Amino acid sequence: MRHTDIMAEIQRPQSAIVVGAGAGGIAIAARLAKAGVDVTVFEKNDFTGGRCSLIHTKDGYRFDQGPSLLLLPGLFRETFEDLGTTLEQEGVELLQCFPNYNIWFSDGKRFSPTTDTAAMKLEIEKWEGPDGFRRYLSWMAESHQHYETSLRHVLHRNFKSIFQLADPRLVIRLLLALHPFESIWHRAGRFFKTDRMQRVFTFATMYMGMSPFEAPATYSLLQYSELAEGIWYPRGGFHKVLEALVNIGERMGVKYRLGTGVTKVLTDGGKNGKKPKATGVQLENGEVLNADLVVVNADLVYAYNNLLPKEIGGIERYASKLYNRKASCSSISFYWSLSGNAPELDTHNIFLAEEYKESFDAIFERQALPDDPSFYIHVPSRVDPSAAPPNRDAIIALVPVGHLLQNGEPEHDWPTLVSKARAGVLATIEARTGLSLSPLITNEIINTPYTWETKFNLSKGAILGLAHDFFNVLAFRPRTKAKGLDNAYFVGASTHPGTGVPIVLAGAKITAEQILEETFPRNTRAPWTTNEERNSGRMRREMDERIMKEGVITRVNSNKPGGRSGSDAFEGAMEVVNLLWQRALPLLVALAGVLYFLLIVR
Repeated sequence: MRHTDIMAEIQRPQSAIVVGAGAGGIAIAARLAKAGVDVTVFEKNDFTGGRCSLIHTKDGYRFDQGPSLLLLPGLFRETFEDLGTTLEQEGVELLQCFPNYNIWFSDGKRFSPTTDTAAMKLEIEKWEGPDGFRRYLSWMAESHQHYETSLRHVLHRNFKSIFQLADPRLVIRLLLALHPFESIWHRAGRFFKTDRMQRVFTFATMYMGMSPFEAPATYSLLQYSELAEGIWYPRGGFHKVLEALVNIGERMGVKYRLGTGVTKVLTDGGKNGKKPKATGVQLENGEVLNADLVVVNADLVYAYNNLLPKEIGGIERYASKLYNRKASCSSISFYWSLSGNAPELDTHNIFLAEEYKESFDAIFERQALPDDPSFYIHVPSRVDPSAAPPNRDAIIALVPVGHLLQNGEPEHDWPTLVSKARAGVLATIEARTGLSLSPLITNEIINTPYTWETKFNLSKGAILGLAHDFFNVLAFRPRTKAKGLDNAYFVGASTHPGTGVPIVLAGAKITAEQILEETFPRNTRAPWTTNEERNSGRMRREMDERIMKEGVITRVNSNKPGGRSGSDAFEGAMEVVNLLWQRALPLLVALAGVLYFLLIVR
C-alpha cells in the first residue's frame, strides 16, 4: 500500500486527555477543542494554572504564587487571536508598570529601567557617562535581533530531530544573530563599562533559572522586551490570563476535572510489531480512561520517571538521563500580609548582591542559599489595589536557591536556610531603603523547594524545569512528542521551546500543530494562522529585511562604485549557502550524527 493511501486512511482523533492544567495544558486543550477534539483535562490540585496560580488569604490578601511579570505580550495576544478572541474581549486588563523595576545596590543607590526613552537616557548617562546612551542603543539594537530571530526561528518552529541543525541556512542565521556561545555577562561587557550596568542588563537570566555567567547572550531578548514593550500585570493577578483561557476552552467543550491526579499513561503495548501507542490514563483512584491522544503538561522529568511506562523500549534509560540533566534553580518564596503600606517599595523591586558572581555560584554550583543573595520583591497592591485590603500591602519575596539534591548527597538543612533567607531579606530591605518591614507582617506563607516538589510534582523542586544552556535548547531539548510512543505529546517548561508562560504558550501552539500534522488526515488545516504560514512568504521576506537592516548581515554600501545593496549581498550569501548545502550534505549529515552521539553520551 502506498504511503499516500495510508495517510488517506488516517481517522481524525475524536478524544484527548491532557494531564495537568498549567499554562501549557490549558492552552493546548483550547487549541485541540477548536480543532474539533473532545478534550478532558485532569489536574491533581483543586485549582488551575499550576505555578501560575493565586494564593488567597481569609482576610483579603492575594498573592501570585509564581509568575508576576507579564513579558512578551505579543505571544499572549497571538494565543487569544488564534482562538478567535482577544485579551480585552475576555475581560483581561493589562496594567503597565512604571518604572519597570527599582534595582537596588548594596550602598542604597538604585537604577530604575523604564520604557520612557528620555528617562532611560538620564539613568544610563548617570552611570555610564555621556557616551553611555549611544552604547545602550547599540545594545538595544543587538537585543532586538535576539528577540526577532528567536521569535521566528525558535519560538515559532518545532525541532523534531537533531538533523534539523544540519541545515546551514538555519545555523548561519542563529549563529550570526543570537550569539549562543558567548555568555550574556561577557556580551554585556562589550556595551557597558561599569560593573553595575552589566548587572542591570544581565540579572534577568534568572527568569530562565540560569546564571548570567553561563546563560547565552541570546537571552538579552528578555530585557529588550521589558524596555521595548514594557512590563505588564493583569488586574486581578497573573492567573486572570489563564482563567480566561480556561473559559475559552470550556466554551469550546473542554472539560476540567480538578483534584484528580493521574498515575500512569496507558498504552497498547505495540500491536503487530508496530510502535506502542498511548491509549489513555489511569487515575489515582484506579479509574481507567481511554482517549485517542494523551498530552502531558506535568513536569516532563517527573512524567518520564513516574507516568510513562518503563517497559517501553528506551524510556527507562531516557528517564534516568533526564533526571541527571542540568536543572534550573528553585526558590524560597515568602508571601507576606502587611498591616500597612510599604511606600519605599514599588511594584517590582530587585535587590542585587554585592558579591554578584559568588551569589550565582552558590545557587548553580553548590545548589545552596548564597550568604548574600540577590532577590526579588513584588508588591502587587502597588499597581492593583485589589491585591490587599485598603491602605495595606501584599508582598512576595522570592529568593532564588539551588534545587534539591536527591542524588545521594546529604540534603541541606532547609528549615535553617529558610530562616536565614527571611532574616537576610528583611535586613537588606531595611539597610537599603530604610523600611523596617518585620513589624508590619501579620501573616506569612512560605514555599520552599520541597513545596514546589510536592505541590506541583517539580523534579528536584526546580521551579523552571530543565536549564537552558546550549545542550538543553533547540533540538537538544526534550522533544514535544514522547520518546518511543505514538499519540503521546508534551507541553510545558521542560520541552521545546522552553520555560516561562509566554514561551510555554508558544510551545502549546507548536505541539498542537504537530498533533494536527501527525494524527489528523492529510491536508487538514489548522483553525488558526500556523507557524509555517507566519514564517513563509511575505512575513519571511519582511523579517529578513529587518534582520539585515539591524546589522545581522553586514551590508555593502550601495553608494560606492560596484557596491551591492544589502538585499543583493544577502541573496548572494544565501546562494553560496545553498550551494554548500547541496555539495556538502553528506558531510553535514555525518557531523549531525556526531552531535547526536555526543548528546546520547551526555
